[in-house]
Amino acid sequence: MRAIWKGAIAFGLVNVPVKVYSATEDHDVSLHQVHNTDGGRIRYQRRCEVCSKIIDYEDIDKAYEDEGRTVVLSREELKAIPAENSHEIDVVQFVPADQLDPIMFEKSYYLEPDSKSPKAYVLLCRALEDTDRVAIVQFALREKTRLGALRIRDDVLMLQSLLWADEVREASFPALETSIRISAQEREMSAALIDSMAADFEPGQFTDDYQLQLRQLIEAKLEKGESLDTEETFGVPAAEAGSGEVIDLMEALKRSLERKRGGGQAPAEGKPAAKATAKSTAATRKTVAKTVAKTAAKPAPKAAPKDEAKSARQGA
Repeated sequence: MRAIWKGAIAFGLVNVPVKVYSATEDHDVSLHQVHNTDGGRIRYQRRCEVCSKIIDYEDIDKAYEDEGRTVVLSREELKAIPAENSHEIDVVQFVPADQLDPIMFEKSYYLEPDSKSPKAYVLLCRALEDTDRVAIVQFALREKTRLGALRIRDDVLMLQSLLWADEVREASFPALETSIRISAQEREMSAALIDSMAADFEPGQFTDDYQLQLRQLIEAKLEKGESLDTEETFGVPAAEAGSGEVIDLMEALKRSLERKRGGGQAPAEGKPAAKATAKSTAATRKTVAKTVAKTAAKPAPKAAPKDEAKSARQGA
């Protein structure tokens, strides 16, 4: 894991330097968008609606719009806000754990001691264990001032960001305000059904079937050779696309034609490239449909495809 932030827990007169790590990760297969007729990569561009140029990230500021007026806020102005620059996790209260409504939990982080001696870190852990309390803290992370809960998980301090009170919506449904009569027999039958399905929760026994079948589909298509050379899905180089200049259409078509002829034979007489591509696409779709139908019967692969694993690591 790689630390995403460094700071210190302010616990009375005790200061506990820590490194912050994301405690969770997304296991989904990383997919991107392509043109369905030729597999060309579809990318989003940061294009200015005034000058029509593609803008580099470092030239982008943030803004707030209100009643037809836009207020632009520069990075320097946002960084000047004191709370944004704070690297302190300030303990403000110690509360019983059962007073925290699960709806308020947002994201979890592991905290690692960041000093030569972890004594202050361990002391805070023991204090939380001995009092059976959770520390309520305030901190700033990623341009937001946040509320959080500090607790122990497997002898490691865990920081869980919390939603602010005004970020939790009230549940108001008129249908539930009407008087509903529930008989004693109905309640007993419902309780019996729940008892018949009662068990201890073990997260490891549940799997994401959709992601498993998606990986099986990818593996099957790779084995059958139904894949493209990734370089062939790239169009105009990023340097040219990012210049903001209009690319000459005939020149772009000429380049594409030369690339196709360089990698194989030109389309046969009487068979335009578009028709050949459409036919190939239709055949591919039929194969995908058949493969999807068979995936449920296939065992799950031992590991994700090499390219997808690499993509997942880069995305993390």
